[in-house]
Amino acid sequence: MTNQPLHVRVNSPEKIIWEGEAESVSSQNTEGPFDILPMHSNFITIIDNREIRIKTSGGTQIYKFNYSVIYAHSNQVKIYTNL
Repeated sequence: MTNQPLHVRVNSPEKIIWEGEAESVSSQNTEGPFDILPMHSNFITIIDNREIRIKTSGGTQIYKFNYSVIYAHSNQVKIYTNL
């Protein structure tokens, strides 16, 4: 496992809400809470009105949307909001 951070982008239909490097992305889906860490396996999930926490070296970004999709692939996490 490397120390390479995740590259995270939070997108709405109108704009990029946040983009940067992160240590982890955490939320909860219908199966329960989960964390996405660097080098995570491919992953896609729907988040329905739950917090999404993006932990960075400078703190934690917290977002909550009515409906989101989180997609993790190749050390990148894309969060599509308000679809």
